[in-house]
Amino acid sequence: MMKGFPGFPNRWASAWLLALLLSLAALTARAEARPTLLVMGDSLSAAYGIEADEGWVSLLEARLDGKAQVVNASISGETSAGGASRLPELLGQHTPDIVLLELGGNDGLRGLPPGQFEANLRRMIEASQEAEAQVLLLGIDIPPNYGQAYRDAFTGVFTRLADDYDLPLVPFLLEGVALEAGLMQGDGIHPTAEAQPIILENVWPELAALLEESGLALASGSQPDH
Repeated sequence: MMKGFPGFPNRWASAWLLALLLSLAALTARAEARPTLLVMGDSLSAAYGIEADEGWVSLLEARLDGKAQVVNASISGETSAGGASRLPELLGQHTPDIVLLELGGNDGLRGLPPGQFEANLRRMIEASQEAEAQVLLLGIDIPPNYGQAYRDAFTGVFTRLADDYDLPLVPFLLEGVALEAGLMQGDGIHPTAEAQPIILENVWPELAALLEESGLALASGSQPDH
């Protein structure tokens, strides 16, 4: 049994301990309330050909500075079908608040039917929404190898999904990067380390809006650097 300090009755000690426990519980709740971001992407988000900490997802995590948890589930070579099959388990494991979908490039490079790619992304969007996560679409373009009609059908998937589900969309993840000297690796497909801050700036405005909607106050240090 706790003995009272001189002049400090037991009831006061109990009240003090209760207040301390409540404060600790509040701190724990705030830590657990950090939004979780789940990035479902391919090599463009998996830092292919560069150091992992140079990739745009790692730069995003550094910018958020602990205010949100970032889970990068991107895999080089991933297709929309692979992402759709992996997503349900990841949703259950991480219970994300925001899912960033960056898939489709490998579908396009393989010449897969855009309707198939679209159906896979619809599955992922609906699964995310059923898990009460917001979705940010990260659009991508492909080289014109298969003709302009295929390219238009491919890129049209992103705008149609954004319209159908009322989702925020980054129209082209590699805006200001693709075809720019020094910003693409020798294969002409994957961005260099120097391109990663530009990619983050392409994503940031739409993502920041979602984070603020989720209640996260973004400090000035979390804003883009100029």
